[in-house]
Amino acid sequence: MFNEVKKSMQWGEDTLTLETGKVARQADGSVIATLGETSVMANVTFARAQKPGQDFFPLTVHYQEKYYAAGKVPGGFFKREARPTEKETLTARLIDRPIRPLFVPGFKNEVLVMCTVLSHDMVNDPDMVAMIAASAALTISGAPFMGPIAACRVGFVDGDYILNPEIDDMHNLRMNPEQRLDLVVAGTKDAVMMVESEAYELSEDEMLGAVKFAHDSIQPVIDLIIDLAEECAKEPFDFQLVDYSDLSAAVKAAGEEKMRAAYAITDKQERTSAVAAAKAEIIESLTEEQQEDGNLGAALKKLESSVLRGDVVKNGKRIDGRALDTIRPIVSETGILPRTHGSALFTRGETQGLVVTTLGTGDDEQMIDALTGMYKSNFMLHYNFPPYSVGEVGRVSGPGRREIGHGKLAWRALQAVLPAATDFPYTIRVVSEITESNGSSSMASVCGGSLSMMDAGVPLKAPVAGVAMGLVMEDDGEYAILSDILGDEDHLGDMDFKVAGTENGITSLQMDIKIAGITPEIMSKALEQAKAGRLHILNEMGKALTGAQEFSVHAPKIETMQIPTDKIREVIGSGGKVIREIVETSGAKVDINDDGVIKLASNDAEAIKKAYDMIHSIVAEPEEGVIYKGKVVKLVDFGAFVNFFGKRDGLVHVSQIENRRLNHPSDVLKEGQEVWVKLLGFDDRGKVRLAMKMVDQETGKEITKEEAAE
Repeated sequence: MFNEVKKSMQWGEDTLTLETGKVARQADGSVIATLGETSVMANVTFARAQKPGQDFFPLTVHYQEKYYAAGKVPGGFFKREARPTEKETLTARLIDRPIRPLFVPGFKNEVLVMCTVLSHDMVNDPDMVAMIAASAALTISGAPFMGPIAACRVGFVDGDYILNPEIDDMHNLRMNPEQRLDLVVAGTKDAVMMVESEAYELSEDEMLGAVKFAHDSIQPVIDLIIDLAEECAKEPFDFQLVDYSDLSAAVKAAGEEKMRAAYAITDKQERTSAVAAAKAEIIESLTEEQQEDGNLGAALKKLESSVLRGDVVKNGKRIDGRALDTIRPIVSETGILPRTHGSALFTRGETQGLVVTTLGTGDDEQMIDALTGMYKSNFMLHYNFPPYSVGEVGRVSGPGRREIGHGKLAWRALQAVLPAATDFPYTIRVVSEITESNGSSSMASVCGGSLSMMDAGVPLKAPVAGVAMGLVMEDDGEYAILSDILGDEDHLGDMDFKVAGTENGITSLQMDIKIAGITPEIMSKALEQAKAGRLHILNEMGKALTGAQEFSVHAPKIETMQIPTDKIREVIGSGGKVIREIVETSGAKVDINDDGVIKLASNDAEAIKKAYDMIHSIVAEPEEGVIYKGKVVKLVDFGAFVNFFGKRDGLVHVSQIENRRLNHPSDVLKEGQEVWVKLLGFDDRGKVRLAMKMVDQETGKEITKEEAAE
């Protein structure tokens, strides 16, 4: 009934297995990939015909994490998986980016790739397994896919690269100083196709070494996929590329000069209008049959591409007249909003980001329900890209894949320089509102985010800047690397290479390639050119931070204290009674974690001090010889019981109340009266012994022997 094919190999510390032929047999390609005990099923289907008028490649990638894979029941009211999580969206993008350029040029049939996590061992991250499964499913599907690709994750500890480090090693790298890198690389047999990383000030050579290590490490996986395909791949789909060379020649003859003139305009809005007008004139000059040709859009794009790319490579001339390595003019401003905790306006040419920082308490931390368990994040970065930023009208809805991806890239770049939570116990939310865009708004978010946090008084280890690099490569192998690319250079170029970091090293690297990979030589040159651009931008950013950055008066004040973990129960109290009383009495927010770290937050310093004293009195132990202020809680014939240290009571014997004989403690004391007492010590049964007679009841100071004699 089944025609199963299974291939396995040892990869790193675990066994990698690819199997097909038993599940989802009606899909064009279906593969279950397993690494350790983490399994992901990838299913591929593609349409056999292109939709009429289709002028783009409609590839859709979905990645789904099923809670049953980790033996969990989803949270929430409906108890089922709902909209994609951030991790699912980012992983879908990771899979999409390296496979999209590898479909045969001109193929515009709809393709659907669905990856489902079936089992999770809490050791191997399913995102890398999903990329391998998707590549294998595409390779055996018969689709015109020029793969396969493979992918892996790389860590960096003590100068050594680690293949596929465990999930725990990659979680919260900021709190793990030994682990300095979380790098994902996807590539073919010959070249790297995609890079995504979170790094901790790695040098350019260290980063390039990690990419090379990853590319070498995926070679056996590519061989395994080829081995699988040789045994069970379907017949290749008979795709015939439509020859529209005659139409392309007609378009070029009708409008090459018009298009060159349009692209000679440096202002984006004027250039966009001129390009649209040139296209309209070209179309109008064509025959009716040519105008109705479904490849007209492709022919026009080909003309645009040749005009832009030819000048860049041959003449070193860019659209806006800059040299290849020149960064556009930069203006940085901070503190531009009066009531926010921190704000910055970062403008680079026609790209602009208004970035705002808000400081919150532990209650504001983001709760993340992942397959690996529930955890909190005290740093959030949200990126918004409204239509007006590019002068367009459009539907405004929730964040899409692009917004989530760009926000995560900026998050990775900035979180590497954040202070430890023990040193700066605030929840930090950064929001980047892109108000103008013409090339790399994500890198503007990095620069603006760094400035905004410093304006809020966040003690960053160092400012961070980012720059987007581009590549134009001709068929003869000649190429040009562009610094600080424009939107058109990104759209019509061959590479989008974003590098962010401090003066000391790289904190994030992302690369997407539209051709069949790039060489180490090109990547090395791009990294060096990016470093020069990054240092220039950091210098320009520094002009906005001339003085010491003061902590916002509008932000809550937070202090931390550490208590023994065995005292947590006492601070919380039965049913939370004690901690509620502390909050109500002091007026401060109190947040306590499982490690015994307590955060006290309020705009009133006195409220924080009061909460601190109340907690301290619960968890601390009274010290012998110290004077405390207490309250008489009970009078008996032989003395008075005084509550003097949190919930702790002690006995003041009648002989220790005053330096004279008393008939009864009630002669001088009454219940509820506040008194000063000195802790004399503890008796054989651990009972507290207190005294009043050697303490001045007005000042709380100890009476010296000389004063007593007088």
